[in-house]
Amino acid sequence: MSGRVWVDGRIVPLERASVSVSDLGLLSGRGVFETVRLEGGIPFALGRHLTRLRRSARVAGIDCIWTDDFLRHTARQVMDSVPEPPITGRLRITLTAGPPGGPPSLLISATPSPLPGGPATVAVSPWPVNERGPLVGAKTTSRLDYGLAADDAHRRGADEAILLNTGGFLVEGATSNLFVVVAGRLSTPSPSTGCLPGVTRDLVCDLVEVAERHDLTFDDLRLAPEAFLTSTTRGVQPITAVEGVALRSSPGPLTRAAAAALENLRATTPDP
Repeated sequence: MSGRVWVDGRIVPLERASVSVSDLGLLSGRGVFETVRLEGGIPFALGRHLTRLRRSARVAGIDCIWTDDFLRHTARQVMDSVPEPPITGRLRITLTAGPPGGPPSLLISATPSPLPGGPATVAVSPWPVNERGPLVGAKTTSRLDYGLAADDAHRRGADEAILLNTGGFLVEGATSNLFVVVAGRLSTPSPSTGCLPGVTRDLVCDLVEVAERHDLTFDDLRLAPEAFLTSTTRGVQPITAVEGVALRSSPGPLTRAAAAALENLRATTPDP
């Protein structure tokens, strides 16, 4: 693999990176992370990702002892160390609690990879999200339930899983946020549903008119004329079908407007 990672003060190929077998990130999933989009060696919205990393670390009880300046500088070193930079792909910053009684662990990796393109189909997960859980709003490494939801959707021929909360309301995708057009208005589940406030989600909410709602239902998605997913790597990704049934208009005008606004922001403001 051509990716590189900073760990224990040095940059090594991905396959040579390691952490202690007693690291609590490995033993109990006590870790947080951010994935940052790279295009031509330029990280997008890195400042927002670092802010959320620190917020997630506080929720998870992990002390982030590194400054933003250090994280930015080290990330640039890692990106520049990848063969044939500048790269397009993913920058990942992972912070774990480290071994019991020890300092936290930090890994910063850069991996060249194609960014997702094209539309997506979705299926609803049979397992609910606990909107009152202690990790709501934190991007933690302990995401096995989301991985199982994604696996279930893939087995049913869908690209992404959509999750509901214990009240039966729409929350998010397994690796994305969700936007739905209801009664002609672009809407998205509010943080009170238990969703992770995604960086791309928040940017879209800043760029176009969006209603944050706690009461969106599966029928709102199933009957929507258009809907889309957002994430760091997806950008704005139209949904073409829900549970095998095509949406009437995808991508529709509100989806195209959101995608255009986000692309313009990327082109003009790399760290909004």
